[in-house]
Amino acid sequence: MSATAPTSAPRASGRGTAWRDRLRPGSGSGGMYLLLAVLALIYIYPFLVQVATSFKTDAEAAQSPLSLVPSSWTVTAYVRLFAHSDFPTWAANSFIVTVIVTLGRVFFNSLAGYALARLDFRGRGLVFALLVAVMAVPGVVLLIPRFLVINSLGIYDSYAGMALPLLADATGVFIMKNFFESIPRSVEEQAKIDGASTFRTFWSIVLPMATPALMTIVILSFQGSWNELNHFIVSTQSPQLTTLTKGVAQLASGQLSQGSQYPLKLAAAALMTVPVMIVFLIFQRRIMNVSSGAVKG
Repeated sequence: MSATAPTSAPRASGRGTAWRDRLRPGSGSGGMYLLLAVLALIYIYPFLVQVATSFKTDAEAAQSPLSLVPSSWTVTAYVRLFAHSDFPTWAANSFIVTVIVTLGRVFFNSLAGYALARLDFRGRGLVFALLVAVMAVPGVVLLIPRFLVINSLGIYDSYAGMALPLLADATGVFIMKNFFESIPRSVEEQAKIDGASTFRTFWSIVLPMATPALMTIVILSFQGSWNELNHFIVSTQSPQLTTLTKGVAQLASGQLSQGSQYPLKLAAAALMTVPVMIVFLIFQRRIMNVSSGAVKG
């Protein structure tokens, strides 16, 4: 009994001392946490200004644009946004295209990634090299060729022209390929012994094991297609197919009336960021849960 008590006490005090040393301002960890806090504040400050300004009047927004607390709170900007613009139509178009693109990328990127990781076919190395080369090409360079292809296929100014060219991307295929290569081949060999086909092995065995990579693709695909602007500029011209990015860009150029209209523009931008934030928070937690479970197993 006497030998046990002195042993446990120093351990507890040692752990407490270690944490105090980490949080001490003079320690390296404390300085790093302080630096990260400052960087986080700098990063989030423009978003806070955006939300605060959306509840200001036009005069107050012009006089004190960087204040975080409006002197008089008002929702006039949001009322004008829904009453005098096609914001609901823009949001519906963005939602339709984003859901289609996200589902398509999850399916096609996983198929292509599995083929490059597991199937032995002639020219696989060349295909992967071309994939990496496409990742290095700026998207702006491909706008004119993309417009020519969409126009020649007869899907210009349609949902098909907006969604089909975005159904697969090189980055997603690259992520899925690397993840599939980390899965032991013994899992698939056992399935083939039981008589499963290649697609059945992929769909029922390998794909459920790739949940963390799939959640990453969901986040990147939703965010990328929701915030896409250049592709929608070259693929549509009808006002009925305007997305949020095009609509907000028109508001920023003074579509509704003259004047700065900072609250109106920033209200539209604030509402536009809400779906992306929700999706990111939901699937980020999903990634963390799956990863922690895999480590424990």
